[in-house]
Amino acid sequence: MENQTTPANNAMPRRVSQVLLTGARRLLAAGIESGRLDAELLLGHVLDMSREQLVIGASMPLSQEQWQSYESILLRRLDAEPTAYITGRQEFWSKNFCVTPDVLIPRPETECLVEIALKLAADWHEPLRILDLGTGSGAIAITLAGELPKAEIFATDISYAALIVARQNAAMHGVAGQIHFLQGDLFEAIRKVGAKFHLISSNPPYIRRGEIAELAPTVSRWEPQGALDGGPDGLDYYRRLAAVAMEYLLPNGAVIVEIGADMGVSVRALFADAAACVDATIDQDYSGQDRIVMARHRALLEN
Repeated sequence: MENQTTPANNAMPRRVSQVLLTGARRLLAAGIESGRLDAELLLGHVLDMSREQLVIGASMPLSQEQWQSYESILLRRLDAEPTAYITGRQEFWSKNFCVTPDVLIPRPETECLVEIALKLAADWHEPLRILDLGTGSGAIAITLAGELPKAEIFATDISYAALIVARQNAAMHGVAGQIHFLQGDLFEAIRKVGAKFHLISSNPPYIRRGEIAELAPTVSRWEPQGALDGGPDGLDYYRRLAAVAMEYLLPNGAVIVEIGADMGVSVRALFADAAACVDATIDQDYSGQDRIVMARHRALLEN
């Protein structure tokens, strides 16, 4: 009688559905709440397939090379490396942005800042001049450029490495000719330009220095410290912004900044006390948390 034993190396091929299920279980067991989503994004990255294509191709077998590639990046995720840094991509405003450990990963909450900026932009019937301070990946500046094709946008960052990523994203989204990327700390590079703006946007560092180590390891271990550290009370950059931002605004112009959820009253007070500021307001994000402070130039009252 012939031996019916199947050699181990001839085992049934690993299929998309099986690999996804196993990967998700391992991530969830490690305490990664987004385990199912991360497993799909990682496998999609290896196979160059969307999440929808993975569903359609659930029975498709993986080659040994594909499985090994997936296993390799799954181990990186299990070591708390963010999925966005592994794949080099993060979605923002329904667009894909390149990200590296040189830039903060764009968050959905920051889309609230873009929404408010677009509402404010409707107040002007002229081509806008916009400044994005601490642009990082360029997500805010590039999104605004896409939504406001006649706007001229300046985007600054102290990090040269971050500006490389931002320029790459601007080229990828076809708005490179609309944005001036400048290296410098906050308004440093703009002083040399001598321009004033209808809108100034910023998502500055606002994590309290003593709390950075308490953040999830995906943040504390992997994201750039310079994009997180807002000083002892998290307000260092807001003090600097509030002190001079009005000098760079055109009449009726506005500055909008993202904030930590418990910083609304403090940040609003900083801008409300600033010279030439007429009023400062707080807006919430999609979960009802304080997320954006907006301050307008005093010329609003004069008109």
